Amino acid sequence: MCVLFGPSGVGDEFYNQGHKSIIEVPKWIKEYGLDAYEYSFGHGYTMSSEKAKEAGRLFKEYDVKVSLHAPFYINFANPSEEMYLKTQGYIYTGIKFLRAFGADKLVFHPASCGKASREEALKLTKIRFEEMFNKIENEGLLDGLFCCPETMGKTMQIGTWKEVIDLCLCNKHLVPTFDFGHINSIEQGGLKSKDDYKRIFDYCLEKLGFERTNNCHIHFSKIQFGLKGEIRHLNYDDITYGPEFDGLAEILIEYKLTPRVICESMSQMPHDALIMKKIYNKILDK
Repeated sequence: MCVLFGPSGVGDEFYNQGHKSIIEVPKWIKEYGLDAYEYSFGHGYTMSSEKAKEAGRLFKEYDVKVSLHAPFYINFANPSEEMYLKTQGYIYTGIKFLRAFGADKLVFHPASCGKASREEALKLTKIRFEEMFNKIENEGLLDGLFCCPETMGKTMQIGTWKEVIDLCLCNKHLVPTFDFGHINSIEQGGLKSKDDYKRIFDYCLEKLGFERTNNCHIHFSKIQFGLKGEIRHLNYDDITYGPEFDGLAEILIEYKLTPRVICESMSQMPHDALIMKKIYNKILDK
């Protein structure tokens, strides 16, 4: 096993070269020197199952591992039962697309506080996590799959790294998506050294154990932030905002962890994913 690197989406470069379709992505990603890819259904499930299966066949042929991102408007803390039913539907549909793509990880945003206190929103989220993911597991739909709640970048969202790790205790098929740009935004630039990453992985190893920590999903990009957290994603060549990838690479190597690292830069995701892969390999070869 090794750390896999890839982009979320294809960025400007793919389209500037004249490519258009998801069917062209697997070969392009592999030839770029990457081995992972995240397809986002952030604005809804607009692809047909047939096209997903065709893309999945090609991702398998080119040995590119795929994860999917569920719609951004999932909210397990919405007090409305009607909206909670919609959230359930988004997860079930996401699992259907995982099977179609031959993918194994469904990333999703856990919740927002809305008008509730953080304590109330987190409590409702936990209750619904236990209820829903235990139900899906009992239906036999999660075999070989992981659902991956993501750390969030704004203060009114549920999803600090501790909250996400603790929510993953609700079911064995839950593993964290650590978005370190989001974490850095919430902590107002708090990810500066290897030790800042170490505290997160130490807590995860304590709570979830090595296997699930090793199966965690990682989003990485530099992000501009303000007092309320995330403002916008940036490219890796930005020199004003962090975080830097080196400290994370050092911890992954020291702890012998082999997660999937997905780059979420603003417009040059494949380019920056390759930079991260090179940083990792350089430290590994020391």
